[in-house]
Amino acid sequence: MKPVRAAARAMLGAIFVVSGARIVLNPDSKVAAAKRVTDKVGPMLEKVDPRLPSDARTLVRVKAASDVAAGLLLATGRLTRPAAAVLAAGLVPTTVAGHPFWSMPEPERTQHETHFLKNLGLLGGLLLAAVDTQGKPGLGYRTSHALDRSQRSVSRAVDRSQRSARRAVRTARREAKIAAMSAAAGRKLPH
Repeated sequence: MKPVRAAARAMLGAIFVVSGARIVLNPDSKVAAAKRVTDKVGPMLEKVDPRLPSDARTLVRVKAASDVAAGLLLATGRLTRPAAAVLAAGLVPTTVAGHPFWSMPEPERTQHETHFLKNLGLLGGLLLAAVDTQGKPGLGYRTSHALDRSQRSVSRAVDRSQRSARRAVRTARREAKIAAMSAAAGRKLPH
């Protein structure tokens, strides 16, 4: 399964690397479409930190650069889950801003609907990549099973301690009985 995963990640990451590199070199081609989102996000960014870029051109370039970086990470198999999550998070506003087929006239509507659905498919692949543990148990599974193992371990330790205590009580009683019999026998015997 590992070669299939590696090939799938490379194919999935390639579109983000190529399109991101094109946009980094020529951000103006996407600025008009991005304004639908950046005009709403820009003021929020300025409230968070006035030093953050809020103009559409810079945000388009930053998003494209993150696509290149995350796409390369995904394609090379490094930090695949966080890279896929970053790509998925960036794909949602890109899809909404770039392919609003619902507001377009018919000749353009079909083309944008196809691109919207393509991006939806990419989003599905990215979500799968973001949760893929590569056949290894995930953190939730490992945590719950570690807790179960520790509870069983504590339970076994308590059981062993109880058995040990019962054994010690029986041994003490037996020794006390033997000591009492020896003391009684010692009184009966004349010296």
